[in-house]
Amino acid sequence: MTDLDGTPAGARAQESPGQGLDARLVVERGTFRLDVSLTVSPGEVVALLGPNGAGKTTALRALAGLVPLTGGHLRLDGADLGHAPPEARPVGVVFQDYLLFPHLSALDNVAFGPRCRGAGRAEARAQAAEWLARMGLSGHAGVKPRRLSGGQAQRVALARALAVRPRLLLLDEPLAALDARTRLEVRAQLRRHLDGFEAMAVLVTHDPLDAMVLADRLVVVEHGRVVQEGTPSEIARRPRTDYIARLVGLNLYRGRAAGHTVRLADGPALTTSEDLSGPVFVAFPPSAVTLHRDRPTGSSARNLWRCEVAGLETHGDQIRVALTGPLPLTADLTALAAAELGLRPGAVVWAAVKAAQTHAYPA
Repeated sequence: MTDLDGTPAGARAQESPGQGLDARLVVERGTFRLDVSLTVSPGEVVALLGPNGAGKTTALRALAGLVPLTGGHLRLDGADLGHAPPEARPVGVVFQDYLLFPHLSALDNVAFGPRCRGAGRAEARAQAAEWLARMGLSGHAGVKPRRLSGGQAQRVALARALAVRPRLLLLDEPLAALDARTRLEVRAQLRRHLDGFEAMAVLVTHDPLDAMVLADRLVVVEHGRVVQEGTPSEIARRPRTDYIARLVGLNLYRGRAAGHTVRLADGPALTTSEDLSGPVFVAFPPSAVTLHRDRPTGSSARNLWRCEVAGLETHGDQIRVALTGPLPLTADLTALAAAELGLRPGAVVWAAVKAAQTHAYPA
């Protein structure tokens, strides 16, 4: 039995500890400077996550050899690839728009990589047929890209990248071109394929759900720098920047703790359930915020502020309310609750959060 990259199953467990990706990617382009350190172990999927312009795609292109490094290093399984041309790197790439050859069938698109690596036509097409079968696309071998659905094209592009048996698989926003329904299905299929991929994979995305579902570890990049990394659950539970907090749907504040009280630098004090000292973050979900037309009496909430509604928007089956006041925050409530409160921009409400629903952790 073989893994997705063609290596006998179990062989990865015998690889030396030094194998894997070890990179510091330094790229200077005009006024922008990327300086990102990245390590990936065999069998691991790492997602580069960040806002537009953060440097994610530049980092991916540097790994592929499509953008030259200004500094740093790039080692894969101990080999220095910093100056190797793209075609000499054991790397497979799936681009955002797939970049399938429009004049070639699905089979010949997948066979293209093995042919470039020296395989004969018959051998390359046999390998391609095997990869299409793994992707559930045997019946589409003769179909050209324009007749493929978005999900089918994505799987052909993945098969083409894997057909060269890469040690490093790079995925650039692989689901961005799909509609919401197809995205759900293909995300699950891609997760299954990556589960069986025993080399290394780096995924670039701005979609938190793609990152959380597909990756073993997240590396968050902002302004060309790594601002946080960890498992999806670690990132979601302890965000360290406003961007990450918004991404995972949390209100996030930074202040100084003395016991159960956290004093914000430019805002009020918060009461938390944790007993801490020194610089901390405090986070809580919008669902933890309750809104009242009048100041509540007898409430057990230790955190209470008079706020003004700045805006409302539909968020799934909830209404997300943006609030300004002593503490800018967001709250989620049902459409019925929003109607009963008479919420509209400019309306004054009281916002309450119980200490038990906050989470404080060292900054």
